[in-house]
Amino acid sequence: ENAAMLKEAMTSIGFNVFGGDNAPYVFVQLPEGKSSWDMFSEILEKAQVVTIPGAGFGPGGEGYLRLSAFAPRDSVIEACER
Repeated sequence: ENAAMLKEAMTSIGFNVFGGDNAPYVFVQLPEGKSSWDMFSEILEKAQVVTIPGAGFGPGGEGYLRLSAFAPRDSVIEACER
């Protein structure tokens, strides 16, 4: 359920998302030209929510963020609201 909430939150604000159906990770496709480290920093500074830059998974991960559904449900709800 946490992954479904993350997917819904990100699609509701216009992002394409992948995964999260049979795994606890959701990959968020970033706008063209936006680096995963820049988006990681922006979300951390503005919303105090930690994401995982896709660049950490190699060149193919750049342009994506990875979100984890392993957090407690209340924390996921709060992150989605932010």
